[in-house]
Amino acid sequence: MPEPAEAQLPEAVDGSLARSGVDGSFDAGEAIELTRALIREACVNDGTPESGQEIRNVRVLQRFLADAVAAGRVETQVLESAPGRASLIARVRGTDPGAPSLGLLGHLDVVPVDPEGWSRNPFGGDLVDGEVWGRGAVDMLYLTAAFAVVLREVALAPEPPRGDLVLLAVADEEAGGEYGIHWLVQNHPDAIRVDEALSESGGMRMGRHVAIEVAEKGSAGRRLIVRGKPGHASIPYGAESAAYRVGEVLHRLREVMPVAELGPLWSAFVHARIDDPEIAERLLDPVRIDAVLPQLGGIAGYAHAVSRVTISPTVLRAGAVHNVIPAVGTIDLDIRTLPGTTDENVDDLLSAVLGEWAEDVEIEHLRGWAATSSPTDTPLLAAIGRAVEEVAGAPMVPIMAAGGSDARVLRELGIPAYGFGVLGEDWSYERYREGVHGHDERIDARSIELSLAALRRIVADRVG
Repeated sequence: MPEPAEAQLPEAVDGSLARSGVDGSFDAGEAIELTRALIREACVNDGTPESGQEIRNVRVLQRFLADAVAAGRVETQVLESAPGRASLIARVRGTDPGAPSLGLLGHLDVVPVDPEGWSRNPFGGDLVDGEVWGRGAVDMLYLTAAFAVVLREVALAPEPPRGDLVLLAVADEEAGGEYGIHWLVQNHPDAIRVDEALSESGGMRMGRHVAIEVAEKGSAGRRLIVRGKPGHASIPYGAESAAYRVGEVLHRLREVMPVAELGPLWSAFVHARIDDPEIAERLLDPVRIDAVLPQLGGIAGYAHAVSRVTISPTVLRAGAVHNVIPAVGTIDLDIRTLPGTTDENVDDLLSAVLGEWAEDVEIEHLRGWAATSSPTDTPLLAAIGRAVEEVAGAPMVPIMAAGGSDARVLRELGIPAYGFGVLGEDWSYERYREGVHGHDERIDARSIELSLAALRRIVADRVG
């Protein structure tokens, strides 16, 4: 790997952005350094119970908050679902019991890396040319760091806030949250009690707009089981290989796709991102949308995903040894659903897609969850919109995420939760998706600055 360049804070981090933080100052240096420290702990979650070891990043945050804790301004709890699988809850108490409590939901784990695909040490946390490099820089350690910085500022301010401000720094988001947010909800519901929340999956640019996530698709995994007639592989005549049937079902799944269902957020996305009025008009017509997708370039994948239920075959199985024609084959499907889609809707859709194969295929339900959404008329979303406009000079556009996050768990509890962030002007949705889980993941100081400035405004508005 190339030697890292000498770390230098970019000029914009020295306070040149407008000063309007909770305490009247603006300094992204702490958030940058905290992001680097979190990256270096390499809390890699590969889905196994012993991975992650988020306790290391909990210790980083504890050290950062130590002075506020010692001053009696922050109450902290370290909650461990399994050895090393720790989450940190840090609460600043407000003075007004009637004021809303705001949660800042960030995760501490990161996905695995292929070091061969990286130009730098993925866990070095290098600061080069105004960018912090490392796994988790975008997803979502920069935001977890910003959340901690603002919580500490509020805690050490001369006057306490009106409402509670709570940092929920949790384990296991990258593998579904069973050792993190789900375990916390089941075992420590009072510790994570908040009225509203900010989390990840926002801040990318949609045209001149800043996208804020207000909804995310659900997951309805299915396993298709097909049966054949086994036999010795040396005498295939008369046998019916389940492997062939798997192939035929796959062909059907590829040729017949769910139709578009344009929800309430679709029009806002189209008008924010699409400049060509003719293309925009066609995108607003569910009958014509598929024909125009190829003209959308890098945003086509997102447009396709959030305009319908998607079905993606991911795992195929047939046979165990090379000389036996298999009797059973299976196809695992990753199915992402829209708000309002039920399990019955998914099964009916699969039957329609399979057509003549439907009677010959057994459908087994795998793990899943419903799509979730938060209202678009809440005081918190209004505060986010004002902050985005003030900091970025750009309007906000509410969007639906194609993937999932821990925010859905709060929404399931009736807590409005929004994917937050304010990334730099050149952070299109496409660039954001390339950075999340990709090689050479990195976040620029400008984006950390903007996100921190907007966060300070939102916190001052809601609990300050």
